[in-house]
Amino acid sequence: MLDTGILAFAFIGLIAFTSQWLAWRVKLPAILFLLASGLIIGPVMGVFDPNKLFGDLLFPLISLSVAIILFEGSLTLDLKEIRTQRKVVQRLITVGAAVTWVVIAATVHFLFDLSWELSILFGAVTVVTGPTVIVPMLRTVRPNADIGNILRWEGILIDPLGALLVVVVYEFIVAQGQSEGVMSGFLAFIEIIASGTFFGLAAGWLLGFILKRHWVPEYLENMATLTLVFISFSVANMLAHESGLLAVTLMGMWLANQKDIRIGEILNFKEHLTVLLISGLFIILAARLTLDELIALGWLPLILLGVMQFIARPLSVWLSAIGSTLTWQEKTLLSWISPRGIVAAAVSALFAIKLEQSGATDAQILVPLTFSVILGTVVLQSATSRPLARWLGVAEPPPNGFLIVGANSVSRAIGKELTKNGVQVLLTDSNWDNIRAARMDGLKTFYGNPVSEYAEQRLDLTGIGKLLGISPERSINTVAGMRYGNEFGQHNVFAMRTSIDARLTDKHIDGEEHRGQYLFADHLTYSKFSSLLSQGAELHSTGLTSEFTYNDFSNQNGKEAIPLFAVTPDGKVITCLIGKSFEPEAGWKIISLFRPPLVAATS
Repeated sequence: MLDTGILAFAFIGLIAFTSQWLAWRVKLPAILFLLASGLIIGPVMGVFDPNKLFGDLLFPLISLSVAIILFEGSLTLDLKEIRTQRKVVQRLITVGAAVTWVVIAATVHFLFDLSWELSILFGAVTVVTGPTVIVPMLRTVRPNADIGNILRWEGILIDPLGALLVVVVYEFIVAQGQSEGVMSGFLAFIEIIASGTFFGLAAGWLLGFILKRHWVPEYLENMATLTLVFISFSVANMLAHESGLLAVTLMGMWLANQKDIRIGEILNFKEHLTVLLISGLFIILAARLTLDELIALGWLPLILLGVMQFIARPLSVWLSAIGSTLTWQEKTLLSWISPRGIVAAAVSALFAIKLEQSGATDAQILVPLTFSVILGTVVLQSATSRPLARWLGVAEPPPNGFLIVGANSVSRAIGKELTKNGVQVLLTDSNWDNIRAARMDGLKTFYGNPVSEYAEQRLDLTGIGKLLGISPERSINTVAGMRYGNEFGQHNVFAMRTSIDARLTDKHIDGEEHRGQYLFADHLTYSKFSSLLSQGAELHSTGLTSEFTYNDFSNQNGKEAIPLFAVTPDGKVITCLIGKSFEPEAGWKIISLFRPPLVAATS
């Protein structure tokens, strides 16, 4: 039995990794492959039965997994972000969410003859769109900046808020079921809310207090956090049944909004753990379904999907966009893109199990119905959103902009000159002083590690299609090249040589497929470029004509000008590379580094 369990876990791990890898390769939401895998090995082939394998441990496993998922999601909710986002986003996560909730709840009630309590719960579950589903879709669709930012921030903000809404609705239903009479049910609900709020905020305060005073070494911070999540979840549940999920959600929100608390490492740890849990959880949940449950739904989920796509979402978007500058084309695309994801699948499955145990027989329909909605929205919108964006004229043109790794003096000089020529640039750095200097220069920046999970969800790559690795740390350039090589294509990944690179022989240097193609001239390393700038060197753009060709430019400037880029009339950027031909044509602009003028020595 033990060997069978170990083999099953290894099997789930292999399928989860394969699904995540496929999602990365084809740039589609991982949830699509995870759910499909679970359905294949579960109801279709019948080779994996989670109920038989895990037995009584299945419910605690799902509960703890959902608790961690909700905690990690709430840990990303900085309330200041809600206040600073444009009104459309604020309305989408409030008025828009309420409209969607009401429409879906009413539809499910009348379509599937569910009780109003379960219909309202299902409506709350399907309100949420998460960044883990939205972000991969945006990279495929490539809408304009307004649409991309609205969808991205809606996903980020509604993820924890929607989770909180679902938990509150569920706990109200539980409170009513535990009591007789309206007043008794209301008191039970207040008890659940009070318990979850108290233990969640208390655990958040305690952890913040410990972290601020450095009572725990850094390598134990993640363990301490996870332990307190489990304690607050279990103690809250023990004192008030089903209040644990509210506790961990509020605990994460409290930590996210505290000053002087470094949650970066905790968030990274939770993100990695969440990816693992989500992958395994979705496979297990999908495998629990039966073909009879899916067949029993018939064609009704298609009607529900139609209501969500053509009534609920458009109504939500158009009401939220009143008074905005969005065009009807932008509103139309916003109305089409709203895939359901992590919270919907995980929470619905957990609550369905709990409600079934409490005697709510209708609750068994929640899981297959939720999964059909997830698959329907993800598949439909992934397949049609890009053609629709093109037809509406709101898709971004081919991405010609640069993601520049590093916001140092060299990166800033290059970024400013490219910007002058109408080329979009985005500088990223983990050094705040460099980021601040870049912002003072009017450059668009991202403060953080470009290969982090945080960047995966929040880095806006709209209009960006090339990578310039200009960090003095060659390892950062290499890792970034490997990360974005698949996304941009290896031919669009470039790196500036460091002094170490210049000294390495062929047997020791990183392969081009990893670090990218080397930039500019053979002798121009990062330190040399930086030194020339400090001595007074400048970047300038020079236009070429049929009368003033590139040969004329080279003869005129000799070794005083080092070509870096060429910009074509249609905005395409050609990068000068070591060992590669560089032949700008008439009508192009050349961006070059001009050496500082020589200063005569004085006696």
